[in-house]
Amino acid sequence: MLKRICLGLLGLAVLVAAGAGGWIFMQVSAFDSSLQKKYDVPIGTMTLSTDPAVLERGKHIAESFGGCIACHGANLGGGKKEDMGPLGEITYGNITTGKEGRGAEYSDGELLRLLRHGIKKDGTTVRFMPVPDMNWWPDEDMVALISWVRQQPPVDGQPAVMEPSAMMKVLDRLDNIPVDIARRIDHSKPIVKATIPATPTKEYGEFLANACKGCHGPNLSGGPIPGGPPSMPVPANLTRHETGLAAYTIDDFKTVLRTGKRKNGKMLDPFMPVEMTKNYTDLETEALFAYLQSVPPATFGNR
Repeated sequence: MLKRICLGLLGLAVLVAAGAGGWIFMQVSAFDSSLQKKYDVPIGTMTLSTDPAVLERGKHIAESFGGCIACHGANLGGGKKEDMGPLGEITYGNITTGKEGRGAEYSDGELLRLLRHGIKKDGTTVRFMPVPDMNWWPDEDMVALISWVRQQPPVDGQPAVMEPSAMMKVLDRLDNIPVDIARRIDHSKPIVKATIPATPTKEYGEFLANACKGCHGPNLSGGPIPGGPPSMPVPANLTRHETGLAAYTIDDFKTVLRTGKRKNGKMLDPFMPVEMTKNYTDLETEALFAYLQSVPPATFGNR
């Protein structure tokens, strides 16, 4: 009898494992197939600017909330590697017009479509690029950034490399980690752009906070990223809960964004892009803080 029970349990375990394997195979196949999809979205139109003030705005965007420098490097030549453990590895690419750069391949309109819709030159999706964090920018900011990028000298670098594991592909399909970007954007509807001026208000801060939600969660209360490996840093609570920013003043907040040092003296994990947030202006920092203070307090981990 005991032998029959053990054999039965073993058979059940085999069936469960086979079912799980089949489900994983389906998710991986769906991910791979989605990357091949061609999106019929018109190429944007824009006119570059050579106005020094516009170019300075573009430079600031690239160095701060645009995140271009943080990923692609100070000279935009790429090469930065992101080891994500069992999820795979990413090498950020060269976006200049130099050797192995992608800048010369794209027209200005194609770059605009990439930033608005997450669609590459060939009509397929870009991978892992945080387009929803930036496609809200008003047209003048898009012009400023692209104009500045076009002014940068060519650099010999390396192309982007992304080798997502089966685990990362599954997590993408479960909407835990956004890798396949274009499928997450409703291309049939107008992109919601910022219609208010850059002011130190919670309304403008809400747009800036889009860059925080990918890691800290839609509720901004942090906690482990679902499905992420144990080695992945755990994002903090950004709400005014006692487990978050309840004790923070605006000066404390500016300090942590610009130096990486918390109120308790501990340093943030290097995964937090301080090289980006340190360049936020007082206006942007105050706007972001005003918005975070308006978000309902939530316990840590209630992403």
